[in-house]
Amino acid sequence: MNITILTNRDLASCVALNYLLPALSTPSALPAHRVTVFLSSQVGKVAPKAAGGSRRPEALDTLKFFEQTLVNDIVFPLCDRAAANAGSMLTFKGLERFLVAPILELNDINTSGLPEFAATKPDLVLSIRYGVILRDEAISVPTHGVLNLHSGRLPDYKGVMASFRAMLNGDTELNMTLHTIDDSGIDTGRILAMSSFEVDRAKSYLWHVLGLYENGCKLMTDAVNAIDRGEPIEGTSQATLASTGNYFTFPTQRELDDFTAHGFKLVDGDEIRHVVEQFYAKG
Repeated sequence: MNITILTNRDLASCVALNYLLPALSTPSALPAHRVTVFLSSQVGKVAPKAAGGSRRPEALDTLKFFEQTLVNDIVFPLCDRAAANAGSMLTFKGLERFLVAPILELNDINTSGLPEFAATKPDLVLSIRYGVILRDEAISVPTHGVLNLHSGRLPDYKGVMASFRAMLNGDTELNMTLHTIDDSGIDTGRILAMSSFEVDRAKSYLWHVLGLYENGCKLMTDAVNAIDRGEPIEGTSQATLASTGNYFTFPTQRELDDFTAHGFKLVDGDEIRHVVEQFYAKG
């Protein structure tokens, strides 16, 4: 199949691709899939200024530094320049060995970028943290539709930073939901499968987000293989569920303070150092 992956230029997306792309290239994927990747530049809209004109919470800027700036501007360029893509994890550039074309940024997929997207002739589109809401024109391009990985339990936690909401609510496990994208609604598609990840109160929000993607990408790979075998992918309509769920945007300063008061932290430098080390060859 021709598979086009839509994801984001951040650490979690790169980690997810490290799980997904090798799995799509294994001998079990016959005939071999032709994979293309496009990146958005951010997930969701930038958090607006709070009432009174104050800037958005500093904690979100710190989180963005570790999720994007550190890896995109410092770590990945160093790895690529030094030909250090020999660790257990590959940078976006290193992952191009699994692709039919270099990775490109595409933020205008519904408008001026639609022809570039359609030119990949996707049989199936896989979405992971892609920062642009797909409209009907883009959704109608792939023959077998669009599958999305959402780092939260649907329909309970729709929107951005779903794992943050689950941790703040005292959930003992987090979930990754594989669902279809059938229209421009946010996280409203048919639920295909779900994986779980136990909350470790000693670990940060970002550590949990990164941990969700190993099993989440297995769900996605299984779905791809099923489609490749000609099996129908139906799923459960969220309209049939008892709860309509909740939609969340970026947390406010008060919610971030509550998160800290519950003993949690958004990010931990030592945890990120351990992740970053995996992009370098040992020795």
